[in-house]
Amino acid sequence: MTHSPETPEVPIRPYAVGAAEVVPGDLLALSQEDVAGHRWHVVTHTLPVGPEVIQVTLRPPLGGVDREETLRRGQRVTVAGRRMDVDAVPCVSSPALDDVEFRDGDRVHTLRAVDPEADEVTYVRRWGAWAAEGPSSAGSADDADVRRWAAVADRDGVLVRHEPRPVRAAEAAGARRVVVTGLGAVTPLGVGTGELWQGLLEGRHGIRELADEEFDGLPVRIAGTVPVDPAGLLPRQAARRMNRAAQFAVLAAREAWADAGYADGGTRESGLDPERVGVSLGAILGDASVLVGGDRKLRDRGPRGVSPLTTPMTVPSQAASQVSLDLHITGEARTVTSACASGTEAIGQAVDRIRYGRVDVALAGGAEAVVTPAIMASFAAMRALAAGDPAAGSPSHPFAKDRDGFVNGEGAGVLVLESEEHALARGARIYCEAAGWGLSADAHHVAAPDPSGDGIALALRRAVRDAGGRVADVVHVNAHATATVDGDLAEARAVRGVLGRRNVPVTALKGHLGHLQGAAGGVEAVAAVLTLHHGVVPPTVGCGEVDAAVDLDVVRGEPRTLPSDGDLVLSNSFGFGGHNAVLALRRVA
Repeated sequence: MTHSPETPEVPIRPYAVGAAEVVPGDLLALSQEDVAGHRWHVVTHTLPVGPEVIQVTLRPPLGGVDREETLRRGQRVTVAGRRMDVDAVPCVSSPALDDVEFRDGDRVHTLRAVDPEADEVTYVRRWGAWAAEGPSSAGSADDADVRRWAAVADRDGVLVRHEPRPVRAAEAAGARRVVVTGLGAVTPLGVGTGELWQGLLEGRHGIRELADEEFDGLPVRIAGTVPVDPAGLLPRQAARRMNRAAQFAVLAAREAWADAGYADGGTRESGLDPERVGVSLGAILGDASVLVGGDRKLRDRGPRGVSPLTTPMTVPSQAASQVSLDLHITGEARTVTSACASGTEAIGQAVDRIRYGRVDVALAGGAEAVVTPAIMASFAAMRALAAGDPAAGSPSHPFAKDRDGFVNGEGAGVLVLESEEHALARGARIYCEAAGWGLSADAHHVAAPDPSGDGIALALRRAVRDAGGRVADVVHVNAHATATVDGDLAEARAVRGVLGRRNVPVTALKGHLGHLQGAAGGVEAVAAVLTLHHGVVPPTVGCGEVDAAVDLDVVRGEPRTLPSDGDLVLSNSFGFGGHNAVLALRRVA
């Protein structure tokens, strides 16, 4: 249903002739109304049927059914000033669609075949309605409209073709669908996903003054800190061998494990093969205080004052290893370090490990504890930190006109991911599908984002494509939005450029939490899953007035109902050095 390659690209220049002058190959219009309406037919055959009468056989120039017309020899008709190869014009009829059962993902192609310059219009069925693809202004339709189009297509000189959604045959080696079955979080709003979600909906923040004397003299003394000591929630002997980030990770993993319906203790108690379960956590440094503390003890007490646990508790991989130890997971324990995109990339890697059969279940997310004097001083020296009084409201102002930097934070967020068949076989509650993810790199600067947003846009498009979706399916974006001047603008340009002018609700959580660094992607993914599950978008705290240059539909003030006209939610993470990662989550029925 496209232009024939044999169709000459010759302009149409109508002129009148007598019917007796018409020959096969002519483009013919029977009236001036047909000329004005771009309604032409190819003459495929002429036959004299009397001294003054000619019978002509006509076919739409882009293909269709034949019709017979009887013309008087002297009758004036219009030809287009160009001829076509009759053999190149297909004789084809549009099939009836009355008995076809339409499904979401089906396509219908329509072509006004009587217009030799017409373009094909493709409609895609999503959520029970048909919408035109691309820049077409054809609008939308319902199933009854499509069936009517097919019924009158031959009469009106239109070609209609139905393209069913492809059905992928089940293959043992094929990619598997991945779903989310458990959630866990430790954040500045408290311990547990309940505290996180309630705090997000209520518009509370967990940013606090740093009262310890080690922070004295710093230009900025506020951070998003977890309000309880995680070591007090774990067995004393185990806690002594974990750094603070690992403690956060184990607590979040335990909650996610239980939330997924697995037994306390781990894989063996849950009847799982530990070799078929994995861990994938993101971290930048993990817990920077261990190395700093070890150096301080060396200076104060000499070599004998340094604990033998200093090195194993310093490495960023400690959180993943401690989760695997705690739940007896032997399939794999991977750590992803890609700046502030670490948590989201770790989830994406776990999705792929399950998709392609390396493991059946994975705990994935991020954990970080870098609220230390040296890190705070370094960020302050970069002029990247926001200042303000937490008692007067969140000092972090994502997307706001008055934003002036991020607030350092700590915590952990963990998802339990499973292959869909594994989850269904055990009757698990499924929150949503972990449908896809995308990565890219800015290749622009060691710290500053690419102001064009091109790298971020690439990651967004890749995530949607990896999820097998379309941009029109996106109903919400959980933005990275750290409240830095340049970073928020780059992300806004990318989101706007990919999603177009659609008013997709956007929220940013760093006004609630501060920036949790390598844990941000894990915690924000937990929030994005809960947004899909509950159908509610939390507001953006700290954004009093949206920067006009942002030009996004930022949810503020009160929670908002999640739109129902699509099924994808995107969770964004971007980091120093140009690391971009986007997770795509899909609503399940």
